[in-house]
Amino acid sequence: MIQLMYLTYIFATIIILMIAYAGTEETMRLFSYIDLVIRYQWVKFRMFMMRRKLEQQLIKDLPDYNKLIKELKDDQR
Repeated sequence: MIQLMYLTYIFATIIILMIAYAGTEETMRLFSYIDLVIRYQWVKFRMFMMRRKLEQQLIKDLPDYNKLIKELKDDQR
């Protein structure tokens, strides 16, 4: 419990020092940048999961697709 209190004080001190050093506008820009980075990492993770899912579906559907292509080539001859 005391550790949480110390962390809160340290965090508040860091925020106050950031505002004192760079000003409120620059501090808000820093937090906006951090927010954008976190959101971008989440989007990259979701894209990775979608890619993995699509690759698994393609691997599963590949024999059917090859069979269809073979039939179409045979019909054209």
